[in-house]
Amino acid sequence: MQLPETMRVVEISEYGAPEVLKPATQPVPQPGPGQILIRLSHAGVNRPDALQRAGNYAPPPGASPLPGLEGAGHVAALGKGVTRWQVGNAVTALLPGGGYAEYALTHADHALPVPEGLSMEQAAALCETYYTVWTNVFMRGGLQAGERFLVHGGSSGIGTTAIQLAALRGARVFSTAGSPAKCETCKTLGAERAINYRDEDYVEVMKAEGGAQLILDMVGGPYVARNLNALANDGRLVQIAFLQGAEVQFNMTQVMTRRLTITGSTLRPQSDAAKAGIAEALLKEVWPHLEAGRIAPVMDSVYPLEQAAEAHARMETSEHIGKIVLQVA
Repeated sequence: MQLPETMRVVEISEYGAPEVLKPATQPVPQPGPGQILIRLSHAGVNRPDALQRAGNYAPPPGASPLPGLEGAGHVAALGKGVTRWQVGNAVTALLPGGGYAEYALTHADHALPVPEGLSMEQAAALCETYYTVWTNVFMRGGLQAGERFLVHGGSSGIGTTAIQLAALRGARVFSTAGSPAKCETCKTLGAERAINYRDEDYVEVMKAEGGAQLILDMVGGPYVARNLNALANDGRLVQIAFLQGAEVQFNMTQVMTRRLTITGSTLRPQSDAAKAGIAEALLKEVWPHLEAGRIAPVMDSVYPLEQAAEAHARMETSEHIGKIVLQVA
């Protein structure tokens, strides 16, 4: 495949609000050993992109400074030693950065085949959320069939994915959301109970159910102490973000006396080997269900690449339900 010398991108012109995202032109990157170059069709928009835009989430060493942690397209070039892909293969991939562009690099083992029956638009909405949910709900959180699982932000990309996967694997799923429409979406995806946090106290709801065995939280701040109160004895809290602040206060006594577990992770800093392991698990445990139509990414909206600022503004209203993606090609 003949590659152009330059490509369209959206870059962070300075740290700040969505309008700092500016269309630009940059050289097309070349794949190094173990890498593939993807000609992107679509790219996902995620909260970490907004954190990076604001100057609060630096890319790892060697990664593109462009935002964008997931995308779907076709393999355009192979780095030395890559044998699992061929030029032209349709892939969806977790990216170390650089998704807001026509071409992006990633480790060959961090890409997965586009599930049969899904569009490129849908495929671009998979990896960041599915990698995150699988890691934190099932690998770290150890969710089992029959357990009571509470996910906050149930109508978000993470939330809609977590609800579907947890319900698919036999858990009793509860979620919080901020409007009747969002709560209804959560129920249609498999939540037994959707709690409108503007009208109800999720702590009291979960206590009445016997407490949650697992909670997935991205809110942080005052939610951490409340989450501990909402857990059953021996329950687990998995923290993946802090929309309301990372500095929290809670009484450690109940962690000890009720044998609670607090853990969490972020995806981007993990090793290439760890991410490859997650990809293999997804291919085995999740991809067949996507191809069978039992689960699917919930799509909110699609913006042209050059309107990335508008996509970020949409995301930061928190009015969206599901995933926002950029159309690149």
